[in-house]
Amino acid sequence: MLRNAVSHLLTARRSRESGRRAGTATMQLPLPPALSATLGCDAVGVPARYGFRLMSHLPRTGCVFADDDRWWWIVPAGSDLDLDWPAQADYARGARIPAGRPKLIHHPDNRTPYTPPIPLFLMVCQVTGVTPSWAPSGGTRAVSAP
Repeated sequence: MLRNAVSHLLTARRSRESGRRAGTATMQLPLPPALSATLGCDAVGVPARYGFRLMSHLPRTGCVFADDDRWWWIVPAGSDLDLDWPAQADYARGARIPAGRPKLIHHPDNRTPYTPPIPLFLMVCQVTGVTPSWAPSGGTRAVSAP
């Protein structure tokens, strides 16, 4: 855990957050007030064509927002540490996404807005045809001993 925190603070983070560029308008996904987001909130967006498949295969689903182009899953803050999300996925810190009109399409049954990030990561990798990578791009990777 300490290694992750130090890595988070000292290394350059990927700038591929929601495809944002300087000057692009953003909005924060509004969580239902009855839900407790004590772990902070980030969001993972995927192309809409994967939405139903992902939702039907996840063991538990938190808040999900959708518009015509993307579906956004709420995950705990920092769910990008040591995970190399596929290029087709957008990771939005603070659940700040490009301005649009996403609607809440799934409200969780419990009092937490989160989708577990590891099962979501593995499913996003599977539907996009990408081999899961556990270290950020450009980071050091473990090498198996012969």
